[in-house]
Amino acid sequence: MKFILPVIAITFFFLSCKEASPKQGKIITLRDTTITTANAFSQLIFDSLALENFLKKEVKGDSMANYMRSFYNSRNYTFAWFNEDGLNAQAQGFWSAHEMLIKQASDSSIYDEQLHHTIDTLLSDSTFILNKIQLAETELRFTKHFFNYLQFAYGGKVDPQKVEWHIPSRKLKPVALLDSFLNNEKGDWQSLNRPYYLLQQQLYKYNEIQKKGGWQTITTSTNVKPGSKNDLVIAVKKRMQLVGLYPNGDTTNLYNDDLKNAVNKAATSFGLKADAVIGKDLIKQLNITVDERIKQMLINLERMRWMPEAPSNFLLANIPEYRLHVVENSKEVLEMSVVVGKAANQTVIFSDELKYVVFSPYWNVPRSIVQNEIYPAMQRSSSYLSRKNMEVTGYSNGLPIIRQKPGNSNALGHVKFIFPNSYNIYFHDTPSRDLFSRQQRAFSHGCIRVQRPFDLAVYLLRNQPEWTNQKIKAAMGSSEEKWVTLGKAVPVFITYFTSWVDLDGLLHFTEDVYGKDKELAAHLFE
Repeated sequence: MKFILPVIAITFFFLSCKEASPKQGKIITLRDTTITTANAFSQLIFDSLALENFLKKEVKGDSMANYMRSFYNSRNYTFAWFNEDGLNAQAQGFWSAHEMLIKQASDSSIYDEQLHHTIDTLLSDSTFILNKIQLAETELRFTKHFFNYLQFAYGGKVDPQKVEWHIPSRKLKPVALLDSFLNNEKGDWQSLNRPYYLLQQQLYKYNEIQKKGGWQTITTSTNVKPGSKNDLVIAVKKRMQLVGLYPNGDTTNLYNDDLKNAVNKAATSFGLKADAVIGKDLIKQLNITVDERIKQMLINLERMRWMPEAPSNFLLANIPEYRLHVVENSKEVLEMSVVVGKAANQTVIFSDELKYVVFSPYWNVPRSIVQNEIYPAMQRSSSYLSRKNMEVTGYSNGLPIIRQKPGNSNALGHVKFIFPNSYNIYFHDTPSRDLFSRQQRAFSHGCIRVQRPFDLAVYLLRNQPEWTNQKIKAAMGSSEEKWVTLGKAVPVFITYFTSWVDLDGLLHFTEDVYGKDKELAAHLFE
């Protein structure tokens, strides 16, 4: 794949040496004339007039034009994607890694048919030769394509605000990202987050299953346990083999230990109890078609594109999973079950920073709960407030302002964790401990109840030595409210992912508890 041509000469016109004037406040990087053929990344150089002609013919909008001007000014018009031998490692690495996303996109704005034909031919035919004009145009098309790809990869096809996703996306700096990528000598390319690529690899696997006809529906009217012999076992083994949970070859009707492990993994992946029983709940999940699973993965890949770059320390509560994950130095150090808002009182998808731990908190009852639940109960029974350890602190528009005092019956339990936000959502303890044992845990009015509040408090206060375990326990059992400010705020993400791959490589699917998948699918696929 060599180019039989000399280094492209630089023809400097007076006009081409002038900087294009910034438009709409965009600042264009000045030209770096210290870069020459002697110190450049590539010995191939083109004329700045070629860029302006290309922009005039192929680029609409000031942003893209200014990205390209800044990028090539910063490298004094040396090639980024080609060297004297052809496509460089960076070009080949990017092209290989981005192809699946481009194919999934079905979006003409990021598919340049001419560029794809040229690059695919260069990669497959070592005799294919570009002349210098074609080479410069291909170089520029490649850069334009890279910037378009970044916009799609990070932004996706759907505006997150349309589906009430209030987590700010990563601030995109296309020129800096391209420079960073090109400075990686190996040409490794992972523009998005690791969870995205883990799920994408599973999507590849499911696409192959789909091409081969998917899987057959399994019918059953009984539960099957380890040690049993049943024809249902044969069907389940075949189903598990398709997704790599059970070794190929064995299709006997004996429910053995290997199948027990596979069944428990499958149950875990669907958010079911891992009790080794092949029952109706597990079969229901196994019978969801490969087409629907692929669609579910595509929906969640879209959401993963919206996520900002993760800090090294953060808390993430995933609503459909009913789990809170605590990450420190990019490794999970604590996790627990949570109870989230019910469908009528949905927990909001957003991000903020956790700043306060409040021990033995008062519960300031929201006006809607006072109006719909507590005030009617007060009218039915004069002793209702005293029985619930509540008190009236004032009135607003004829309705009492009510709070519940600290204690064992307090709806917030013995501690709450505040990340100030306009949605009035926070983490908190609860006296209703039995809810954590349930498979479906959407019961709250919107806030998130945590299963292990003491452990979470210990973790958050680990760098404040005055807060010993003993002192934390005492504060949680006090009759007086105590606010503690964290030494350093911790980022919190409240997310909505119904499919993902965990740290052990297990693919998960959950129920669409709020119907968010259906809502996003309407934007993505229709």
